[in-house]
Amino acid sequence: MSKKTTHVVHNPEGGWDVKKGGAGRASKHFDTKRKAIDWGRSVSKNQGSEFYIHGANGKIQQKDSHGNDDFPPKG
Repeated sequence: MSKKTTHVVHNPEGGWDVKKGGAGRASKHFDTKRKAIDWGRSVSKNQGSEFYIHGANGKIQQKDSHGNDDFPPKG
């Protein structure tokens, strides 16, 4: 079973998009990366998905797990 993912990605025409993994279109567009991250993280938590933040070059800068963690912390 594949994991659900949510991504913050740079839009080549300017601004930042929040996309579900594999989607062609953005769920929502933002002028700033900070606003995209805040909204995307909220969506990811709500859907229990993996959350990926990409840089303007497309590389993953940070990721968070809001789903079923294969290695949860002990205690």
